[in-house]
Amino acid sequence: MQGEITYFEQTGQQNTEETLKLAVAAAQERGLSTIVLASTTGATARRAAEMVRGTEITLVVVPHQFGWKDEPEFDMSLVPQLQEEGHIFHAATMPFHTNQFHGTDSPSAMANVLRTLGQGTKVCIEVGLMAADAGHVTQDEECVLVSGTGRGADTAMIATAAPTMRLGEFRVHEILCKPLLR
Repeated sequence: MQGEITYFEQTGQQNTEETLKLAVAAAQERGLSTIVLASTTGATARRAAEMVRGTEITLVVVPHQFGWKDEPEFDMSLVPQLQEEGHIFHAATMPFHTNQFHGTDSPSAMANVLRTLGQGTKVCIEVGLMAADAGHVTQDEECVLVSGTGRGADTAMIATAAPTMRLGEFRVHEILCKPLLR
């Protein structure tokens, strides 16, 4: 089997439109009903919602956890609109940022290993775990994961997510796009 991966020359929000197009197209081509999407401020979620309007695709929008900053960065006025369109807003503990809670460096070590493939790759895995922990994707459900480096989206993959308690069962099937790391 051969597939195609889009590599971006730079990280960041200038890749958002292309990343979302690739994610939506992949979901439609494969008959996948869920896109799990990291969105810090809501801008990427807003654009993704526009792009999936009229399809059978549901977004699971995952912002930073509450308490990450003093005030939520996500535009909370967007949440009712997303929910009215059938999408899910899910804020929860980010599993790779729990060293103080668990008293171990293992979460940070895992995050650092995943970052060798790019920040967006680490965040895709993280939001996939978070969505599975909440039951927004089932353990045997393939879905599209989308995230970015800093702001916007620049990484997308197809995966079968798993809850954090079953991390070893998480599977990345295909990488749709990511930035080149230089």
